[in-house]
Amino acid sequence: MNDIPQIPLLIDGRLVPSKTKEWHDVINPSTQEIVARVPIATPEEVALAISTAKAAFASWRNAAQSTRVRVMFRLQQLVREHAAELAQLISREHGKTVPDAEGEVGRCQELIEHACAVNSIQLGEYAENASSGIDVYTVVQPLGVCAGITAFNFPIMLAANMFPTAIACGNSFVLKPSEQAPSAPLLLARLALEAGLPPGVLNVIFGTADAANTLCDHPDVKAISFIGSTRVGTLIYRRASEAGKRCQSMLGAKNHCVVMPDAQADQAIEHLLGASFGAAGQRCMATTVAVFVGEASKWLPDLVEGARKMKIGASDDRTAEVGPLNSKQALERVRGLIQSGVEEGAELLLDGRDVRVAAAPKGNFVGPTILTKVSDEMRVYREEVFGPVLCVMQADTLDDAIAIVNRNPNGNGVSIYTQDGGVARKFQNEIDVGQVGLNVPIPVPVSWFSFTGSRGSKLGDLGTAGKQGVQFWTQVKTLTARWRMASAAPAALHSSINLK
Repeated sequence: MNDIPQIPLLIDGRLVPSKTKEWHDVINPSTQEIVARVPIATPEEVALAISTAKAAFASWRNAAQSTRVRVMFRLQQLVREHAAELAQLISREHGKTVPDAEGEVGRCQELIEHACAVNSIQLGEYAENASSGIDVYTVVQPLGVCAGITAFNFPIMLAANMFPTAIACGNSFVLKPSEQAPSAPLLLARLALEAGLPPGVLNVIFGTADAANTLCDHPDVKAISFIGSTRVGTLIYRRASEAGKRCQSMLGAKNHCVVMPDAQADQAIEHLLGASFGAAGQRCMATTVAVFVGEASKWLPDLVEGARKMKIGASDDRTAEVGPLNSKQALERVRGLIQSGVEEGAELLLDGRDVRVAAAPKGNFVGPTILTKVSDEMRVYREEVFGPVLCVMQADTLDDAIAIVNRNPNGNGVSIYTQDGGVARKFQNEIDVGQVGLNVPIPVPVSWFSFTGSRGSKLGDLGTAGKQGVQFWTQVKTLTARWRMASAAPAALHSSINLK
């Protein structure tokens, strides 16, 4: 028992053993082995991380932009050098296959690369002689202490969505990753220190609702970014907003893929398989609903057969296409949602609930599962499953398919497969979803574009990454200036807002 490593906190540039009496077991989803214990930080430790970040901000905000960006360049290189180690940690604690984890590391690098370019975005505006002898200009300044709360499903990519940009803009940061997969984000933060971040600029704590509430309530925290479940994210957005903070919450999803009769069938089916069942469906951008329009439904048997052939395996099996779910609780929830669909009238074309993996008999496995005859009243359609479950619906026309998507309260991502440019144009104009893919299965934008989820999938005006990410972590200050020569005659008294 004592051989199980205990994860430290990262405060003021040092790895700090927590004084907590409450620990969370980090469990390998393939084997049920306890691989680490993570502390639920005490209120004093959370407060210390915030006060440390506040002290560090005083000097970091005045560091040259070039200095801050050079740290990000170095961090990007260090992530590349430690890619294998990061991927192994992600795979062991999250459960995604090693190749999938390696893809996450690559995405993390791209997000850090974007942070290397913030000095070209963090620009103000200037108007000389906006009024007689008066100049008006804006400066884009950091906010102060910022915080990020991330989910388990992308342990380092979600963190990289937040702190590199925030810190490159001149803020200090407190990161609270998920306690279910803590080791990789902690290593990422340590690499940031190795890259040259001064102590206190980036701090890492672990905790549950109490730690999140402290970040929401503390007067020294100026902005919070959250990525996770709708229930928790809504509570955080409300609490942080009521405390006067800037907040964004990226929430749950129900992502649709519309397949038109003129689509390239092989491409659409192959992409659907990966988007629906890759990472065991544990992605907020996973395709969870396929809408076949008209005669496109004739390809459904091919989709089922392709899903049936996907290899299910432990997270360390590089040949596996579907790994385990993250926890026993997730396993039972996914199984329950599948059963609810059957009880409410859906037809189970492929049932993955009883899958067994000989090399990992204790793993949290659910194989690819396909339900058809699904309606939008069913629980399996209304709720985010977060597992390898695809709901199939039929529509007579493109208009009917668009109506299905737009009726759903979520607006994270949607895709369409068609070879008709006019159909694609109509779809992108009429669909009410933040990210749209045209013959692309998972329309996550490249890192220098913003993640633009909408409606029930997002709270807050600004998205993560891209220009909106820089806008979220900064504030615009407008200055109006008049300079007179020392020998000039005294100015006349002004009692109005007229600046002439």
